[in-house]
Amino acid sequence: MTEELKSMRVGREGPVAEVTLLGPAKGNAMGPDLFRELPLVFGALDKDPEVRVAILRGSGDHFCYGLDLPGMFQVLAPLVGGPVGALERTRLLDMLGELQASVDAIARCRKPVIAAIHGWCIGGGLDLASACDIRLCAKDARFSLREVKMAIVADLGSLQHLPRIIGEGHTRELAYTGRNIDAAEALRIGLVNSAHDTPDALFAAARALAAEIAANAPLSVQGVKRMLEWGDAKSVPEGLRQVLLWNTAFLPSKDLQEAFAAFAEKRPPAYKGE
Repeated sequence: MTEELKSMRVGREGPVAEVTLLGPAKGNAMGPDLFRELPLVFGALDKDPEVRVAILRGSGDHFCYGLDLPGMFQVLAPLVGGPVGALERTRLLDMLGELQASVDAIARCRKPVIAAIHGWCIGGGLDLASACDIRLCAKDARFSLREVKMAIVADLGSLQHLPRIIGEGHTRELAYTGRNIDAAEALRIGLVNSAHDTPDALFAAARALAAEIAANAPLSVQGVKRMLEWGDAKSVPEGLRQVLLWNTAFLPSKDLQEAFAAFAEKRPPAYKGE
C-alpha cells in the first residue's frame, strides 16, 4: 500500500501478512482512522497474489478496547443527540452502513484471516475478531460483547457471526448480559480454537498456523472459504441490514446520551428506557 496508515501497521513474511492495530486511542480503540483504513488494508490484501493468509493482532497490552467513544462521539453526536428527524436518520443509516462495511472488509477478504487476541477484546474488538476465520488467544485475554451496557445493539457483525461460531445460547448470554469472559471460558464455548500461555506464544502459534495454511493450494483454500460462507442459512449481509435499520430508529435515545455522559464522568449509567 502506498498510503501512510495511522491506525494499523502491515508487515509481510513470505505469504503471510500481519496487520497490527495501533490505535492511536488507548487499547487500540476503534476511531475514524481505523474505519477508514480497514477496507483499504484488507482490500489490498485480498488483491495481493503474494498474500495467502493474514493475521490480525493488537499492539501493546491489548487486542482492542472497542469503539473509541471520544473520537466517535464527535462523528455521531450530531446524528443522535437532540431532536432527530428523517434527514438525520437517513444520514445515520448511511454512516452506520459505512462502519459495518469497514469491519466486514475482514470477512470479505478471500484470504483466511487469523485473529491473535491478547488482553482485552471488547465490543467492537469482538466484532473484528468474529469477522476473522479463526481466533486464537493468550491466557490473559478477556472478552466482552458490551454494547448493551452502553444502550446500543451491537451492529458491526458480532450478532451475525457469533451464532455460527459459538451457537445461539452462548451468543445470547454474552449479548444480553454484556459480561466479561476469560480465555478459559472462551476456549470452552468455542470462541477461540486455542489459548496460549503468553502473548509471545500466541503470536508464534498464529504464525505457525498461518504458515501451515499458506503451504496449501491458495485457490483451494479460498474456495473452501467461499463454500463455507455460501452454506450459511442466513447471510451476514441480511443480518447486518436488519440491525442497521434497528439502530437507525432507536440509537438516538436518552439512554445513549446518558451512556456517553456516564463514560465522560466515570460513573455507572442510570438508564430509564427512553
